[in-house]
Amino acid sequence: MSASLPMRVAVKVGTSTLTDPGGRIDRDFISDLAGQLAEIHRAGSDVLLITSGAIRAGRERLSARADRLAGPTQQEYSARNGDSLPYKQAAAAIGQGLLIHTYTEAFSEHGVDCAQILLTRDDLGDRKRFLNARNTLLALLNLKVIPVINENDTVAVDEIKFGDNDSLAAQVATLVEADLLLILSDVDGLYERAPVEGLAEPAGLVSLVRRIDEHIIAMAGCRSESGVGTGGMATKVNAARIATDAGIRTVIARGRRPGVIAEVTSGVDVGTVFLPRAFSDRVPARKRWIAHSARPRGYVTVNDRAKDKLLSNGVSLLAAGVVAVEGSFVAGDLIEVRDPAGEVFARGLTNYPASEVRRVKGMRSDQFEAILGYQGFEEIVHRDNLVLD
Repeated sequence: MSASLPMRVAVKVGTSTLTDPGGRIDRDFISDLAGQLAEIHRAGSDVLLITSGAIRAGRERLSARADRLAGPTQQEYSARNGDSLPYKQAAAAIGQGLLIHTYTEAFSEHGVDCAQILLTRDDLGDRKRFLNARNTLLALLNLKVIPVINENDTVAVDEIKFGDNDSLAAQVATLVEADLLLILSDVDGLYERAPVEGLAEPAGLVSLVRRIDEHIIAMAGCRSESGVGTGGMATKVNAARIATDAGIRTVIARGRRPGVIAEVTSGVDVGTVFLPRAFSDRVPARKRWIAHSARPRGYVTVNDRAKDKLLSNGVSLLAAGVVAVEGSFVAGDLIEVRDPAGEVFARGLTNYPASEVRRVKGMRSDQFEAILGYQGFEEIVHRDNLVLD
């Protein structure tokens, strides 16, 4: 294996990059993409592909079917329900098989096997399922198979959706401890200002980001250039933040740039590169899972004094600072911590169920036994299980 190639590469491609100018899934592009991935795979890199496009593939098939059958009823149903969740899920159910078939054929042309993995947020939010997903992915990589990963849009609803495949890609990259996350976009990378139509040099490409701060986040306010995808530059920068926190180099580059994967993996200056945090500054794996993978089951509101202590001293969350409780969480669930204005500034695993937090809020820990009938933990959330935003 070439010394310059990363050992494990996660590549994300979105709907806007997968589709041709007519809005159809571009089979020629997928064939080229598979060829590029197969090349670094043969050179010794573990490769994971995170892909969108199932809903678009399903809609394409439904449209062709309506035209073939000349069925006004079906066309009218599609026109009325095209943006509804059940219709999108039905389209995803049809399109997912078509999409993985296209990838399977494309990879087989290069002698590479691939495998379909469908995930929801709950799959990574539950610690046991999180570890099961990791073990499955690592087993596929050991078998020299390329996992083709997508959100399970056929069942995902708002409560269990990642929301965009950029976030899914970042979480998959951290799950398998990738060396590189490459996000293929419909633009060249992060711009200082949103690209302006008609200008040859849109707005100054940012080639290197050493740390994602408020200035970088502000730059990322633009949406996808095509308007086809569900994400945009903001979700890509957020994905870069998740990955770089875990020590993963991240690159955003134009997906249709010829040979882009070989260029990025060999270190050519392409797109926007986000440097990983130094080893000593990385967020521990357990806290990364708390921050990004688990789904909150409720929240507590704390007073300003408690917020200041949590932010400045790195202490545990005590009942004395809690002023309100929402949700029906149980001990061990993830909860959000909000300030009096309703802003979420921390997340953590609670030691107590919501019913008991309501009873002890505002109290000292030495009062717990008299109130609850037993002396439990001193903290509502221990600092080791608490992550600040």
